Amino acid sequence: MSHNHAPNKPDILGKRLLLAILRAIMKAIQMKPKRLSDWLSLAARLFLAVVFLYASVDKILHPAEFAKAVYLYQILPGSLINLAALILPWLELVLGLCLAAGIWLPGAVLWSNALLGTFFAALVFNVIRGLNIHCGCFSTSIDPAGAWLMTWYLFRDASFLLAGGYLMVYLFWIPQLSEDATGDGEGSSSG
Repeated sequence: MSHNHAPNKPDILGKRLLLAILRAIMKAIQMKPKRLSDWLSLAARLFLAVVFLYASVDKILHPAEFAKAVYLYQILPGSLINLAALILPWLELVLGLCLAAGIWLPGAVLWSNALLGTFFAALVFNVIRGLNIHCGCFSTSIDPAGAWLMTWYLFRDASFLLAGGYLMVYLFWIPQLSEDATGDGEGSSSG
């Protein structure tokens, strides 16, 4: 006796998301970086892509539980908690896909750094206030966190900021240095 039942929507979403991620990563790997800075940029970009993509999935699948995690931060007014819980995971998903595929990089890197800075500031704010909460970064669990776990969150998020900061420098500062070094910049003189 065979049972014919429809696949679960979260399962289909997860499989499609995984396939999209794998395609984007394969495209990124096919790049041929020439300089060490290119390799570091690719590594940082793929690292943050995985972070954002992984962080988005559980929140997208369980928005009510994520809203509880956002509430526990005790930062946003009540009227913005559900809105943040609905929009934030999808923004993380889009940013992760952009970073993985290497598309719209200036905007994706700016938004990624804005989010990472906000997340880090929220963690620091709660550590200062003495609130030990589960960060809600990669799962919607709301179990209280111990002090050692809060410290781990700070170090982990600092590593994310480091990767994001490198991408900012790589995209917005290193190209200007290259132009200045070759004399193609506005500051070059002829004669």
